[in-house]
Amino acid sequence: MKICRNPCFATSAVRSSSLRIQYQCPQCGAPATLEETDHLFSCEFCRVQSYLLSRVYRYVLPNAAPPDKDLFYLPYWRCKGMLFFCASNEIKHRIIDVSNQGLSSPYFPASLGLRSQTLELRFLTPETEGRFLKSRHNREEMERIIDERFGSAMPKPIHNRSFIGEVFSIIFAPFYVDGKVFDAVLNRPVSPVLPEDFELDSFEGGHADWQIRFIPALCPDCGWDLAGERASLALYCKNCKSIWQPAKNRFIKLKFGYMPEEGESITYLPFWRIRADISGIDLDSYADLVKLANLPRVVQKGWEELAFRFWIPAFKVRPQDFLRFGNALTLSQPQVDWEPTLPKQPLHPVTLSVQEAVEGLKLIFASFIKPRGIMFPKLPEIEIKGKSFFLAYIPFRKKGNELSQPAFRLRINKNILTYALYL
Repeated sequence: MKICRNPCFATSAVRSSSLRIQYQCPQCGAPATLEETDHLFSCEFCRVQSYLLSRVYRYVLPNAAPPDKDLFYLPYWRCKGMLFFCASNEIKHRIIDVSNQGLSSPYFPASLGLRSQTLELRFLTPETEGRFLKSRHNREEMERIIDERFGSAMPKPIHNRSFIGEVFSIIFAPFYVDGKVFDAVLNRPVSPVLPEDFELDSFEGGHADWQIRFIPALCPDCGWDLAGERASLALYCKNCKSIWQPAKNRFIKLKFGYMPEEGESITYLPFWRIRADISGIDLDSYADLVKLANLPRVVQKGWEELAFRFWIPAFKVRPQDFLRFGNALTLSQPQVDWEPTLPKQPLHPVTLSVQEAVEGLKLIFASFIKPRGIMFPKLPEIEIKGKSFFLAYIPFRKKGNELSQPAFRLRINKNILTYALYL
């Protein structure tokens, strides 16, 4: 039997958009609507702030099935983010937003298509009624499917793949059986007449057993309310001037600093400065960087003592800007006396974790190595592992709709930064 091609489920890689999820305040139970990118939740009723914790959220699509139908829910993996390929002697990239069936069964639609972006979802909880089928694919399998789907169109050979800023979730879509498999959202059949030997019980599943986790957004040092944007992955305390990021069931303190600059029309953008262990090539100092990147500079005395560090944007931005910012700062290797406190001017939220930044180290490395025709084939043999990191805030001056940093020749449109919060 062929996989059905219901247009409502057509697989697509579309402009990324954020899901909307119904939610209840963990403190008072008041209703709320969250965006998929939200982490910091502030209840409008009880004013308590909570931070949502999970690597892979699980959602449920609404249904309009007749009340006498026994619903079951099929899992779909959804993934969105920035995909980079070092293919042939160039770097290709695209933003993806795709879903894929978690069972590989011909009786159900292959993907969710656009419906997860157009319907309001709910978090899966143990109280959610229905039978939930178990996914037979894991996150690694989903990454392999994405590789095959998008890598097939890339020039060959492909020397490296980087998936950065990805958001993985599992969305359960409702169905019921009445001679055929029916989509319980639209109450329409999505399969031909089922064979007599079709057994829904042959699919492993049961009651929902997943629970969203949250922790109070309070400073572990002084008990003050932590501050940040809804999509922030790092929160700051205005009282004791510290910055924190979530780790399992608690917050851990970050090492950070900002580059001082006077003025009112300034916004600080966050960057991860990462010291890494690199095997397979010599890149330990600024002198090594000058040689490897073939920079138009003569190696000066003392450059061998300047430790090389990668610079990665700590905020989501378009793929081409991610490469541009990371490349420019890594080649510049800023030598700054960082102020270890919070600046008076606004901070742009941290929306790209240091774990995701580490995934981009080889990509930034590939962006400056020369000659590419010789160096790209060596990428699979080179290992780059993050060793230590520092959150650095760099000032960008506002002028019209642009933010600019002339010392490093960087600029970006403010509207692009706003859009990137939902990547």
